[in-house]
Amino acid sequence: MRTSNFARRKAPFTLKKLFSVLGLLLLSGVAGNAHALDPRYQDKDGDLVADTPADPKDWIDPSTLVFSYTPVEDPSVYAKVWDGFIQHLSTVTGKKVQFFPVQSNAAQLEAMRAGRLHVAGFNTGSNPLAVNCAGFVPFAMMVSTDDRYGYEMEIITYPGSGIEKVEDIRGGKMAFTSETSNSGFKAPSALLRDQFNMEAGKDYEPVFSGKHDNSILGVANKDYPAAAIANSVKQRMEARGAVKPGQLEVIYKSQTFPTTGYGHVYNLKPELAEKVKEAFFTFEWEGSELAKEFNAAQPPQEKFMPITYKEHWQVVRDIDKAMNIQYSCN
Repeated sequence: MRTSNFARRKAPFTLKKLFSVLGLLLLSGVAGNAHALDPRYQDKDGDLVADTPADPKDWIDPSTLVFSYTPVEDPSVYAKVWDGFIQHLSTVTGKKVQFFPVQSNAAQLEAMRAGRLHVAGFNTGSNPLAVNCAGFVPFAMMVSTDDRYGYEMEIITYPGSGIEKVEDIRGGKMAFTSETSNSGFKAPSALLRDQFNMEAGKDYEPVFSGKHDNSILGVANKDYPAAAIANSVKQRMEARGAVKPGQLEVIYKSQTFPTTGYGHVYNLKPELAEKVKEAFFTFEWEGSELAKEFNAAQPPQEKFMPITYKEHWQVVRDIDKAMNIQYSCN
């Protein structure tokens, strides 16, 4: 199995049950903060994200803001989807804004850590890594007009695969996306190990597709017999005809997780950081390409809502802690 430069599982996950399949982590004694900010950052206010540097000379005020969206699908598709928002971000901040089409979670993390990425949407599982290792400060999430949000991890197969339930994966291949993904790796790995007593490399062969759309298309085209994916990605792909519902079957659906977190790098000049936030919360969704793409999710994603990493990502940090994931910010 591949290992990540940013996160490694230090010890096997051995809880007898994963608290009713991840649903009761917040009520358990295992619950806690998978929190270890890199030494380059400080958190004096206890909100679990890096503080803005106290010395103004440590602030950055780039002439061009670089924005990226989590690489869950084809970057070329999302360059068009985000174009209207990028124009709005440019107007509000008075800066040029460049869309950065990252190909992997690792590339996105490394770009922000190196100072080449200023504003971003990191996927659910990557948020703790981005916060702890890259100085990411998430402040927004897409939600419905009545503030509903979230997605579920699904394990999918194709009709006629011979897989009718999770136990049928035993002895075959199981596709994951990347080791930084919550729904594409961490949550399903814990589920298979604890709930179904299936160890990667022993009871099934793990393969990595790199992205959710690769896993979904791989199953639809019968390249993978089964895969763990975020159903919000599947819903959007079905809505635009990239896959047909009849090509896929769902054999497991998890609890609801938070969606992509949007934010800025910690050392952005405070006045500029506030303008970035203003751009998110004043963006007009109606008739936009974002609305066309993200309204297809369930619940529909129709606006940006203020969030905090400390509150909204606790369940994800709890999963990381339960799996003994530790961060290595190299």
